[in-house]
Amino acid sequence: MDRVDGPRVPEQRAPRPGREGGLRFGVLGPVRAWLGGDPLPSGSPQQRALLAALLLRDGRTATAAELIDAIWGDEPPSQALAAVRTYASRLRKVLPPGVLVSESGGYAIRGRPEALDLSVAQELAAAAEKARAAGDRAQARALLGRSLGLWDGEALASVPGPYAEAQRVRLEEWRLQLVETRLDLDLEVGCHAEAVSELTALTAAHPLRERLRELLMLALYRSGRQAEALAVYADTRRLLADELGVDPRPELSRLQERILRADAELARPVEEAAPAPAVSRPAQLPATVPDFTGRGPFVRELSDRLAGAEGSVMAVSALAGIGGVGKTTLAVHVAHAARPYFPDGQLYVDLQGAGARAAEPETVLGAFLRALGTPDSAIPDTLDERAALYRSTLAGRRVLLLLDNARDAAQVRPLLPGTEGCAALVTSRVRMVDLAGAHLVDLDVMSPEEALQLFTKIVGAERVSAEREAALDVVASCGFLPLAIRIAASRLASRRTWTVSVLAAKLADERRRLDELQAGDLAVKATFELGYGQLEPAQARAFRLLGLADGPDISLAAAAAVLDLPTHEAEDLLESLVDTSLLESAAPGRYRFHDLVRLYARACAERDEQPPAERESAMSRLLDFYLATAARVYAIERPGDRTVHHLEPTGYPGKVFTDDEEALDWLHAEAGCILACVQQSLGPGTLRRAVDLLLSSKDLAESGSSSRRYKAATLAARDAAARAADTHAEARARVTLAQVHSTAGLFDQAAVEAERAAELGERTNDPWTLSNAPNELGIIANCTNRYADGETYLLRAVTAFREDGNRPGEASALCNLSRVVASMGRTADAVDLARQGVAVYDELGLTLRLANARYALGIVLTQAGRFVDALGELSQALSIFQENRQRLWEGTTHFRIAQVHLASRRPANAAQHAEQALATGCIGGDWMQANALTLLGRALHSLGQAGRAQACWREALAVYEQSGAEEAVEVRRLLSPLQAA
Repeated sequence: MDRVDGPRVPEQRAPRPGREGGLRFGVLGPVRAWLGGDPLPSGSPQQRALLAALLLRDGRTATAAELIDAIWGDEPPSQALAAVRTYASRLRKVLPPGVLVSESGGYAIRGRPEALDLSVAQELAAAAEKARAAGDRAQARALLGRSLGLWDGEALASVPGPYAEAQRVRLEEWRLQLVETRLDLDLEVGCHAEAVSELTALTAAHPLRERLRELLMLALYRSGRQAEALAVYADTRRLLADELGVDPRPELSRLQERILRADAELARPVEEAAPAPAVSRPAQLPATVPDFTGRGPFVRELSDRLAGAEGSVMAVSALAGIGGVGKTTLAVHVAHAARPYFPDGQLYVDLQGAGARAAEPETVLGAFLRALGTPDSAIPDTLDERAALYRSTLAGRRVLLLLDNARDAAQVRPLLPGTEGCAALVTSRVRMVDLAGAHLVDLDVMSPEEALQLFTKIVGAERVSAEREAALDVVASCGFLPLAIRIAASRLASRRTWTVSVLAAKLADERRRLDELQAGDLAVKATFELGYGQLEPAQARAFRLLGLADGPDISLAAAAAVLDLPTHEAEDLLESLVDTSLLESAAPGRYRFHDLVRLYARACAERDEQPPAERESAMSRLLDFYLATAARVYAIERPGDRTVHHLEPTGYPGKVFTDDEEALDWLHAEAGCILACVQQSLGPGTLRRAVDLLLSSKDLAESGSSSRRYKAATLAARDAAARAADTHAEARARVTLAQVHSTAGLFDQAAVEAERAAELGERTNDPWTLSNAPNELGIIANCTNRYADGETYLLRAVTAFREDGNRPGEASALCNLSRVVASMGRTADAVDLARQGVAVYDELGLTLRLANARYALGIVLTQAGRFVDALGELSQALSIFQENRQRLWEGTTHFRIAQVHLASRRPANAAQHAEQALATGCIGGDWMQANALTLLGRALHSLGQAGRAQACWREALAVYEQSGAEEAVEVRRLLSPLQAA
């Protein structure tokens, strides 16, 4: 087996019997052995010590004296040699034949290196080091994670003897080095917020390990927590002086100085090296543009293929993309750079494939033959004869062809050489999947950085640097499309009296944007018109209607709803639009428009879609599809909840799911599309359905990933309902908005919305509002310490839910009531109420809502001083929240677990969970973040890290004071002795 103090050197070993297959050993934890997955008895502690000593010798023989010394040290028993032989005999009986061998008066383990977990860990660590050296940080992190994952507690756990103790120390030091390396990689790739929690726990466990302190300072600094980072240094300096009488190492001191200077380089993760620019050499090709920008990966990919054309039959690369994306510019640039590889010439032709009259292949072949020196009299008349002569003429030559703007593969095939050494670059709006042997390249729009660079090259650095934000708005309005950017920049460059802001304002109007993007003979709209004009009627209808949807993309099922077609027919249409580059395939089964193409599609819909009511019908079908499907997800997540029975009816069916996971996947994948549909459907005839779509997709607000967009949609829905005087919709929207505000910790705003919703609910007699509004008011009252009001509201909510037959709603109100009652000092009643809620959820099989109930029960058990029971309930709740991707609830539960650990006098555990709460985010927004900071400060103070504790409390105090929270008084009290000192 391998040693950890150096690379493994393979040695000659005797042949091993086949029966040892499946034998594995473990030393990174308890010393164990398995055969075919079944554990083997490893015997007494001394017998395990013998096995460990042999496993760690890399297959070399250990003498009896060495083994006695390893097991007993300087005080062996009188019968030590006989004991060693007994242990060896027992091991030989449980291990396959030929594994434990006797030789030269000693013993050895013969086996495959990969049979020992330590050897596997070393191999993974070595591979990680190579991956890191090669610049593949993601692979290095994954390999180190796998290596560290092989540990199962303390190495050589419970194995006696001086040898085992020395090995334990060495292996633990190696493990910590691996952890430090992996955390270093975490910071290099920007995962600093996630690393803080782990580093906090590690520094508490290893307070004198300066490298961990250094990494924690860097992680905190990159997380925007500069004061805490400096406090870590102060705590470390004091600890080292008190414990060891030394100063921090120079690296730690230099890091503190850089943090004090707010070094900008320190705040950035390690960046990849910039790609080397391609060399451009003009030849018999169109001139390359002097301001060619970006496209580094595509330039390298195509250049590499052209450079390797010699010796291959023929290299064909086909570039596809929407009009204006820069296909020709890229192809010309690459062709110039590749000219040295094709000394016999470069041929170019515009095949005019996007126009009404594409170039005929025989005409092109005639021009190519003349360019290659063939006299007119020798050029035959027919296509086949010209193609044959063309191939013969190119035989033995190294020529590059640039076939620009091709219509389809049929137009291109006769123009391709047939001999090695030649290559062809083809550009087209159509993906040439039927061009045999072609290397297909899908060209997308520029990155924001590339787009800004191109804009700057045309307009001038001085004008752009003075209005950088406006310039970013311009390139974003251009959808990062190179043609649009070039047109916009050219207009600005020719108008010295315009500022960049003037141009940005003109492009901000979506209805006028395409008209603004034209200069001279260049126009974005004209480019799109060429592609649209070639569509079949069914394709054109799909193009127009799909452009009406506002979402970032659209799924196949949603597109089928818009088009009112069976899924397979819709897919055929969408894929044909992808082939024309007017639509993009974002992922299997998902499609999207470029922003400017979407605007053009909408303009076409307004101009060509007859009757106009078809546009409204298409969007109504899309809303129905989302509402019906979201309601189905809601029902799956909350069996028995009456909410789905109170939703507006839909006329188009939704998706059907096979399991809970698939339903949840759909909801989160469609978040952007759902919320865009809500905001697009706030007019007459669709308003109530739009509001109900918000109700049925409320998991998006609680998950954290879509909270901001959900809030924006809810605000828009409330305002639209108020303008329309739709009391029913307004009440529901206000309840939903109150829930959003509560989640963000904005309790005053939440109370205003919930109180108004309750008033409106009395007018409409809507069961959903009458139960949910008081429930929300009770939650708000509890969070703002108005417990008597909270009890009143929640008792009303319990009654309303019961009258509606909504048992899950009743359970929710009972759990909320339990927290209010606990805060009023009636802990026994609180525990009983929470258990009632748990029982209801358990009976109904409501997994996610059961997590909320266990969360509430965990809180009241904590207040009752039953910490073990509380930790059990909260841990179960945490697992369920994690499985259901409820990120904010997950963070909030970490906070509650931290409270239990702190109350149980386990400050290191409390600090770790508080850090995880801060990194993940919590229900309650900034208020709850301040709570977590306060708790973290208490834990750190208990761990002797007074400086960092003070930094946490100061940050929490700033949040409390800004919101006027009562908790500020307690934090000032915590800070006062420190400030006085």
